[in-house]
Formats: sequence, structure tokens, C-alpha cells
Amino acid sequence: MTKKEEGKIRIYELAKELDVTNDEILDFLKKEGIKVKSVLSSITKNEADKAKKGLQGKTKKKSSAKPKKAPKTKKEKKVKDEKRKKKTTRKKKAPKEIKPKKLKKEEAKKKPEEKKEITKEKHNLIEVGKTNSIKELSKKMSISASEIINACLKLGIQATINQNLDFDTTHLIAEEFGFKVKLHEPIEVPKIRRETYKLQKKSPVVTIMGHVDHGKTTLLDYIRKTQVAKQESGGITQKIGAYHINYNSHKITFIDTPGHEAFTSMRARGANVTDIVVLVVAANEGVKSQTIEAINHAKAANAPIIVAINKIDLSSANPSKVLADLAEKEVVAHEYGGNVIAVRISALKGEGIDELLDAIILQSEDLNLRAPLEGPGIGIILETRIKKGIGNVATVVVKEGEIKIGDSFVAGSTSGKVRLILDENDKRLKTAGVSQAVQISQFESLPKTGDIFKVVKNTKTARDISEERKSFKEEKKEKETISLSNLYEKIKEDEKEFLKLVIKGDDAGSVDALKILIESLPKEKIQIKVIHSSIGPINENDVMLAQASEGIIIGFKVKPYPQAKEEAKKRGVEIKTYDVIFEITEDIKKAMLGLLKPEKEEVKCGEIEIRKIFEGSTIGKVAGCFVLSGAVNNNDIAYLFRDNKEIIKTKIATLKRFDKDVKSVEEGYECGIRLTDFDSFKEGDIIESYKVIEKERKL
Repeated sequence: MTKKEEGKIRIYELAKELDVTNDEILDFLKKEGIKVKSVLSSITKNEADKAKKGLQGKTKKKSSAKPKKAPKTKKEKKVKDEKRKKKTTRKKKAPKEIKPKKLKKEEAKKKPEEKKEITKEKHNLIEVGKTNSIKELSKKMSISASEIINACLKLGIQATINQNLDFDTTHLIAEEFGFKVKLHEPIEVPKIRRETYKLQKKSPVVTIMGHVDHGKTTLLDYIRKTQVAKQESGGITQKIGAYHINYNSHKITFIDTPGHEAFTSMRARGANVTDIVVLVVAANEGVKSQTIEAINHAKAANAPIIVAINKIDLSSANPSKVLADLAEKEVVAHEYGGNVIAVRISALKGEGIDELLDAIILQSEDLNLRAPLEGPGIGIILETRIKKGIGNVATVVVKEGEIKIGDSFVAGSTSGKVRLILDENDKRLKTAGVSQAVQISQFESLPKTGDIFKVVKNTKTARDISEERKSFKEEKKEKETISLSNLYEKIKEDEKEFLKLVIKGDDAGSVDALKILIESLPKEKIQIKVIHSSIGPINENDVMLAQASEGIIIGFKVKPYPQAKEEAKKRGVEIKTYDVIFEITEDIKKAMLGLLKPEKEEVKCGEIEIRKIFEGSTIGKVAGCFVLSGAVNNNDIAYLFRDNKEIIKTKIATLKRFDKDVKSVEEGYECGIRLTDFDSFKEGDIIESYKVIEKERKL
């Protein structure tokens, strides 16, 4: 606490002391005319005494409202215990009794030969994972998905074809159809460990996110009293860093990210490393494009947000506008009647940092964060690198148990033995516990970001698992993503389907109009949700978010960057681009009805540089060009770029070599080009030529 705050008390602390809710104490203070912003605000000793007197009656009423019951006699206790035993035995027996009865009824109707077949089927063994979708089970058992869904209903589970069932439920369903199951990976299941080891309170893991240069690393500098921001190249964080602090007897682990891609790539791989997101917003600049991206990534990861309004020491600071803009993005602070904690800070001067740390502790207490602190360690790979003199090293955030020197481990499709454990300052440690972020060596090969790190019995077990995973890797596909082409098929399989969209457009007006149009489509068989929308070309970050959310990307008058296109292909994310706004809604409608026509795709043919401009007396301006790569064809679609900005999309009207019209000109040759309805060429302009191919719609 600062000197000014000595002798004061935080509202949430007083609420705990008086055993009343935060809302009750806030309402009382407002009625008494005591101005407060949120439960993190501090009040004087006199104000606290006033609240104690005013609310004392309420706490007494609460305790007196429920009078203590007279102690029960031994006879009454015995009767109650017998009743409870009967209930529990009934509950346990119910599912076991129903199953054989149903099987007996079905078997009674069948002939003796059919009974023999059933007994044979009972010995059928299928390999399954820890979680299995109904679709996968249907294929493995050669039984229709609808029959499996009906079996789930008998067990009281309302399931859809793509819903994942845990191992125990899979076991019960398979038995219903005469199959035995075997867990595919011979690995210690975390679920078993949770039954063995006691769940205890754990410290929070906090990720700092926000727009570039809004003060994320400067905030961590002040918290850790270091000078990391000054050491970074250009003042921008180049790699993921993980740091620990002790505050008022509480441990907090902070993760500083270079961007949201790493955060979402881990989420896409099913590794939720973060408990709380601190969203840093500069008070003088407000909500920017990356702020919105950070909000959407935090929501996709289902992580609660604490807003840190930074740079309040500047004369141009406008915290009220920041809160209003955030409310529009469905991040509503306490001051606006929401449930998001917002704290005003100056990362440079250290103002409000204590209040921010109090907010993190308060949020983690509300979340009731717990994990088994004992037993073999389980963690998530945060980053990997080859360290000089050490070899393959990975930063691991420990989620469960303990990692010790000498432990054998498996991570993704690689394995190793813990030779070295280092903290963020390269200090050697003997063990690493829950919520710690540590550097671990030595891995046989570098794992992937987001891979699960697990301690196993011995080196042989670790190698066996990693070898099995390597061979299984080819068969194991990424989670099936939705596309417009398979949407109708999925609607037929499920009663309800969700279509999640990332929308990119050339200007704010068209993006907003498109959102309204898409969200107004009929929702009888499908729920459409726009998870992110912004202006500009489609980038890698959009692809990562679409994959993590199992959605598709819609581009209106914008194209994907080449890297984004490559990433989408690799991750199985569909990108659809349009020039007419109503074509988008029409395609979605047709996809829902199964009437979508063959897909049209633009394939790049060549890249051409304009080197000279010629003026023709009859045909107008002609661009003297040189084909840099590929080939250019007459009637190709042409995109003209100037200073890396798209100027126009048109067609190649005429293509010439010297004075002759030609059909095609290849790389390394000169040519003359005239474009349809455009002649404002400049030397140095780049033309990208494309041809349209039709792809058959897959059902």
C-alpha cells in the first residue's frame, strides 16, 4: 500500500470481515453518500466503522434467520443413516440393472444362432482415446450414430454426433453393443491421479495481453522491478517470458506474450495455460485493433479479464472513454454495472499497481483455483529453443503435481529425462511445483508449443509412449473443422449446428453491415456467431482464432496474406472471399440447404512489374511490363498493387509481345499489358495475375 492508503481498508476485505456480499456493502456506502468506484476501492477507518455499525444488524439477522435444530436422538440418527444407505444403493444399482434387462429382452426375441453372434461380438476389442466422439465410435463399431445417441439417452446423456464422451461413458456405451474397449495410449490418466491426490489451493497464472506499445512489458518491469522493456529490440517483446512474484504472501505467475498467436495456438491444441487475462489498454489511445483481438482470444479461451487502464499520468488520458469503448465490446466494468474489474494504473510511475495485484488475488479467490500439488508432474509447453551448452530446452508451466531432477517424461511425440530445472533468472532448482514456469532440459527433440508435458515411471515407458505417438501421428488428424461445403451434411447429422465466423472487410461500414446481415439469418437449424470482425487483409492471427474456435473466415473485398493462406491450408481452416456482400449471405443460406454450387477459387499465375508506360493513339495507355515470376495469360484477373496497397481488381484486356497479341507470356520475358477500365499506371506498380478454377463441392 502507498503512504496515502495507510490506515484504510479495501471494500472487499471489509465485506469478508462482516460476512456480507460485495454488492450489499457497495449499496450501503452509496446510500450513506460515500463515493466508491468498485470493491477494490479503499475507505477510511471512520467510514469502515460506520459500515460496521450499519451492517451489523444484517449479519445478526442472517445468523438468527436459520435457528439451530435440536440435536437428534440416536434413534433418529439411525433411521436417517438407513434411509441414506438405501438411496445410495438404489442410485448405484439403477444403471447396472437396466442394462442387462434390456439386453435380455432383445436376446429373447432372437434365434439361438443370433445369440451366438452376440457372444462373439462381446469379445470384440476396440481401441479408444481418453475422449471419443460419437462419430468416431460409430466408425469403430460399425453401428449407426443414431443408435449410439439413443444409448446415450438411456444413460441420461443428451449427446450430438460430434460430442466427445469420456472414457468411462465410452466403456458403458461400447458394452451396450457387445464391445470391449482398450485405452489407446498406455499412459497414466490425470483423472486417476486426481482421485489419488488431494486438490489444494493453487496460485494464479496470469497472461498480460493488449495492443502493441500500450505498456504490457513496462507493467511487468515495475512489478518485477527489472528493466526488461529497455533490453527488448525496438521496445517490443520478441519472445514469451514467464515470471514469478510474491505479493502479500500470495504467489503470482505472469506470462508476457509477443502476440496473441501463441496464446491461441495453445488453446487450439487444447492446452489452457492461463487462469486470468490482464488486458492492458492505454488511456490516451483507447481500444485498438489488437485490443479487440485480445478480448476475442480471451473469450475463446474462456479466461476472465481484468482491465488495466495504463498511462493515466498523461494529460491526454481518458479512462472513461476506454471503459465506454470496452462496454461496446461486451467487456463491462463494475462502474458500468458489469462484472469486469477495471483498474487505473501508470506502469511507468507505479500508480495503481497494488490495486491491480489485489484485483488478481480477488479474482483468483473467486475462481477457487485448485490442483493436486503432489504426485507426478503435468505441465504445458510454453516455448522451446536450443540453448548453447545445454541443448533442447522448453519452458513448461506446471499444471499438476511436481517435476523433479531425474524424472522421465513425455511431451507430445518426444521424450526425455529432467537433467536441469532453471527459473527465469537461470537459477538452478531441484523441483518445480504447480503454477511455476520453468526451463527444463533435456528433450530428445524439441516439442511443440502447447504440447502436454507428463512425468512417467521410467525412461523405457517414456520412449515407448513417444515412439507409439510418432507412429500414430500420421493416422491422428486434427479436429475436423466446419466449412460451408460440409455444413449441410453436419446439419443433417445433428439437430443443431454452430457456425462460427471471423469476418474481415475493407472498411468499418461494410463489416458492420455484413455482421447485421449474417446474424439476421434464420436460426432454426443453425446458430451463427461472429467471433471476431475487423478491417484489413486476412492474417495468420485470424487463421489461429478460426481454428481454435472451429470456425471459418469470411473476407469481403480483402485477400489473405500468403502466410495466412499457407497456415489455413496446413490447419484445415476455410477462407472464403467475396466482392458482393449479398453473395455471402446467399452462400450461407445455400450451404444450409445443401444447394451450394461448385466453389470458385482464384489461383495465382504470375507477378508482373510495370517498368514503362506507352501512350497509344487509338488504344490508350499500355503498360510495358516484365514478368517476375510464373506466367501471365490473356483474360486473367489482375490485381494492381502500389506501395503494397491494392489499387484495383480488374482483368487483363490485351496481352502483347512486341506488336503481336499473345495468349501467354512466361517468367523472364517482357510484354505489353492493357487493363479493363483502368490506365492510371505508374512505373514500379505490381500486377498479380490470377485464373479462376472451379472446385467440386464435397459432400
